[in-house]
Amino acid sequence: MESELEYHERLYSGFAQQHFARPAIRAFRAHLASHIRRTTGAGPRHRVLSLGCGIGDTELLLAPYVRELVGLDLSPTAIRQAREDAEAAGVRNTRFLEGSPDSIAPPDEPFDLIVAIFFLHHLPDVRLRPVPSMARKLLGKGGKFYALDPSRYRLSGAIGSLLLPSLMRKYQSPDERPLDAKWVVSLFRESGFECTASFYDFISTPLSGLFPGWRAGYEAARRVDNLLIRVPLLRLLGSNFELLATTND
Repeated sequence: MESELEYHERLYSGFAQQHFARPAIRAFRAHLASHIRRTTGAGPRHRVLSLGCGIGDTELLLAPYVRELVGLDLSPTAIRQAREDAEAAGVRNTRFLEGSPDSIAPPDEPFDLIVAIFFLHHLPDVRLRPVPSMARKLLGKGGKFYALDPSRYRLSGAIGSLLLPSLMRKYQSPDERPLDAKWVVSLFRESGFECTASFYDFISTPLSGLFPGWRAGYEAARRVDNLLIRVPLLRLLGSNFELLATTND
C-alpha cells in the first residue's frame, strides 16, 4: 500500500486536477453520479460514505442530493484538494477525511450507503477480504454498498495493452489489478449481503481517459455502451463491473 500511496500522491499533485477537469472526464463523472443515485436510491435522508474518494470530483456531484457525504482517502494531497473544491463550490454537507477503511470506527448514526469508485482493485486480497464485514458494521438496516471496478476479463484492457502499452502503464498504479466480479460478489455474500454484479460500460470510460478533451466522443460511446452491456455473453467482456450489495437484516 505504500507504493500505492506514493503513486497517488504524485497523481494528485497536479495531474489529477487538470485531467479530471477535462470535458470527457467531467461528462463521465456526471453520468456516474446520476447512475449511482438511480441504482442505489440515494436521496435527501441518506448518509453516504465514499471509500477512496480521491479529490472528491464524483462525491461533490452526489452531495447535493443526500443529507451528508463523508469522503475517505489515504492521500493527504487528495483530501486537501477535495476540501478546497467543496469550499469553492459551496457544498456544505461534506466531510473529507484522511484514512483507510479499517481506521473507521462504527458511527453513532450508521451510513445508508457506501460507495467505492475504482477503489477495491487497489487493495491486495488480504485487505480486500475484510471490506464486506467492515461495511456491515458501518451500514444500517437495508444499507447498500456500491462499487465500480475494472473487470478481469475486459476486452478493452487486452486491446489497450496490445496497441497502447505505454499509455496503459501510465494510468496504472503499482499494485492495482482488474478483479473477477464473481469472486468479489462471493465475498459480500459470505458476509451476509444480498449481492449482484452487472457491467457498467464497454468503451466509454476508457475512451474518456484516452481522449479527455473529447466530450462528444464520450457521449457517443456511452450510447453505444448502453446497447452493448445488454448483449448476452458479449457483456461479459465489459470494461468495468458494478457491484450492489444490500444488508438483509
